Parts: sequence; structure tokens; C-alpha cells
Amino acid sequence: MTGHTRDESNKTRPNIVFIYCDDLGYGDLGCYGSDVIRTPHLDTLAERGVRFSQWYSNSPVCSPSRASLLTGQFPKQTGIDQIVGGERNTPGVCKETPMISELLKQESYRTAIFGKWHLGAAPESRPNKRGFDQFCGFLSGCVDYYSHIFYHGMPGVQNTHDLWENEEEIWDNGEYLTHIITNRSVDFIQDQLGAEQPFFLYAAYNAPHYPMHAPKDVMDRYAHLPWDRQVMAAMISAVDDGVGEIIAALKRTDQWENTIIFFSSDNGPSSESRNWLDGRQDEYYGGSAGVFRGHKASLFDGGIREPAILYIPESLREGKAWSSDALYESREAPASWIKTHHHGRVNHEPVMMADIVPTMLDYAGVVYQEAAFAGRSLKSMLEDGASTPHERLYWEYNKQLAVRSGDWKLVLNGKLDFFKGQPDEVHLSNLKNDPSESHNLAAEHPALVEELTADVKRWYEELEAN
Repeated sequence: MTGHTRDESNKTRPNIVFIYCDDLGYGDLGCYGSDVIRTPHLDTLAERGVRFSQWYSNSPVCSPSRASLLTGQFPKQTGIDQIVGGERNTPGVCKETPMISELLKQESYRTAIFGKWHLGAAPESRPNKRGFDQFCGFLSGCVDYYSHIFYHGMPGVQNTHDLWENEEEIWDNGEYLTHIITNRSVDFIQDQLGAEQPFFLYAAYNAPHYPMHAPKDVMDRYAHLPWDRQVMAAMISAVDDGVGEIIAALKRTDQWENTIIFFSSDNGPSSESRNWLDGRQDEYYGGSAGVFRGHKASLFDGGIREPAILYIPESLREGKAWSSDALYESREAPASWIKTHHHGRVNHEPVMMADIVPTMLDYAGVVYQEAAFAGRSLKSMLEDGASTPHERLYWEYNKQLAVRSGDWKLVLNGKLDFFKGQPDEVHLSNLKNDPSESHNLAAEHPALVEELTADVKRWYEELEAN
């Protein structure tokens, strides 16, 4: 099966913008129920587009998640199933696995990434060698927001300054990194004014990943909160401010109605003690996974279920699921869609990060082989109210395995974060009745456990074999 084609004589290919956060919890946006964090620009984007309630990252940590986002593959298929190091000889995604930047560049898109890469720091693995015309940002997993130094924290490994303009190291000491990412994104959009080529922009924010830094004026918005929640809220609000500036630039350059925007994050909130910045060793409490169990590095939903918003302009909407509000007040409404009063359309189908590449290729009119990707296009789900294209979803990370089948989810050797274990090596839950995965039903459904265990192990063995 190939991706859909469109009549290019009647429709211009859309611009595509990815906005990606780092360690953002499911419960850390206003439109996802945060009680304190104000994100008006993202909330408005959700009102005008689609908010997903069951959008899953393909990994509970950053590099593998980003590899899936940009390739449409499971992490292990890209050669990146672990957090990638930051040394300047670190290899990245295997060259045989194309990224969306390379695929769109072949279709005459102009391409840019600003912010966090974390998919290889060796010269042949950097953004300019992977289909991006422009790059400004850092290659490693995290840097100081003001000095842009990567503090490795490992014996025998030296700290590294890590801010780049394409292939050249640059110095911009004192400039808050979130602002750099926003400003470069806005400049890139403005540079496209009048251009005949469409563009692909990847605004890869590193917030709210540690170190926990935010400008004073944004911190002052949350002066009533304890420090851990205050700084988390301020870092997220600074990103939301940036989203507002990116949208304003699209409108100012008359590109808003031809630009698809996808917003999400790589994994759930971090509980790592280093977030505190004051030497204490206890768990960090600043981020929220909402009702879900687990944090970053966990295959329970707190580590992999992510906020996700997709804005598709009216000019690109083709199916009944985008039709008038009357549809959502009738019995004919697609089962996967709900029109809410405050937050626009909400989709409740379980889907995954790898789906975004084939989905965007479909909307861009790029022909592709469906079997070339682990992800599947969501266009029919978005346009016609179809159900998820996945019979089951699968995950693997650091000896953990997980599979979701309908409302059932099985986790093998599950952990709650990088270091915190939990007593059940085999954990079965029904997410419809128990979204927090707090009750283990494995003993009550042995046949289902046997079936799902065999299935996820078969999936993993095939990944390793290939």
C-alpha cells in the first residue's frame, strides 16, 4: 500500500512544524488538566486542532523517542534504543534508516532544526548530514541553559561546550536556550516569506529537562509555588511563549493556513534527583504524569503516554471528522472523537510517535510504501473517524517489555523510573477501568497473560533478528 497522492495543481504542499519538548509530563499543560501551569498558546492550538488522550512515545527516554519521531520506526530499528552519549565521536541513527528531513528534502522542502538533537554527535551523524539545511542547537542530551555546557557527570569524561550553528561551534553565553530555539525558529519562518518551496521546521526544545533554569520574569509568574513546581512551571511557560511566537510568525508571513503543527514530548517527567540542583539525593517532584503510574524510563503509562496536539488547517481537512459541530452533537459522531466545550476535538484512539512520519507524508502528498515504516498513517482516523491503525502497540527498554491490546496492557520486568523497581515481574492491567495501572490482574487472566507475553517476546525477537 502506498501513501495517498494529492492534486498538486490545486493544493500547495503544506509546511510542517514539529514542536517537541523534553521530559514533559502528561499532566503539565493546561489543556491536559494542570492545576497551576498556564499554557494559553498550546491550549488554543488544542482548541483549533486535535488533542490526543492516548498518544504514546515509542520509548520512555529521549534519544530512542526522537529517533522514532523522525524516522517512523521502532527505536531498535534505527540503531538507537538507549540514551546516546554526548562525546563528539558518538554515532547516531544508522544511515540506512531515512529521516523525515531527508524524505521531505527529496520533495524540495527546505528543512531546519533548532534545539536538541541527541541522535549522534559524530560528524557523519549530525543534523546537516541527515537532511537538515539549517541547524542551531546542541548535539548531546542536555546542556546548561545559559552557558550551553554539557556536564557529563561521568568519571573520566570531560565537560563539553555544546552550541552549534550548522557545523561551526558558536558561543552565546548568557542567552536562555529556550529563547534561542524560539528566535531561530521565528527567523527561519520569516525567511520563507515568498518562497516557492514548502518547509519543515523541527523546534526541539530541551525544556523542562534538567538543569532546572528559567528567566526571572517567567519565574515571577509562579512566585506562589514551591521551588520545584515553580521552576518546572516557568520552564514550560517559556516554551508556551515560544509556541505563541512561532504561531504569530506563521500568521505574520501568511503561512498559518498552510502549515501543519505537531506538538508532543519525548517521554514522561523525570524523577531524577539531579533536577534539584542543590545536592539532595531524593526524588524530584516537580513534573506531573497526571493519574498515570511511573516516570521517565518506565514502560508504565507515566513514562510513555504523552500530551500530543495536532493542528491541521481547514484548507487541508478533507473528511467528515472535521465537519461542523453538529456532527459532535449527533449519534453519527466518530466513536474515537469527542468535541469538548473548552479544548476542541479530542481523539481517544491509542497511537504512537512513529505514526507521525507516514501521517505527514500522506498530508504532503509523498508516495511511500506502508511496509517501510513501523508507524502507520493516521490520516483516515483524522479525516473519517476510523479507529487506530494498530491492533497492538509494543515497547522495549532496558529489559522491560510492554504490549497494549485494546484496553489491556501487559508490562514485563517493569520499573517506575531509572532505578526504582516494583514487585510484579508480570503486570496486567485494564486501562479503561484502571488507567493508573494500580491493580495487577495477571493472576485473574492467565490465558491472556500467556498470549500477550508470547506476542511481545516474538515482536522483540524479530526486532533483534533484523
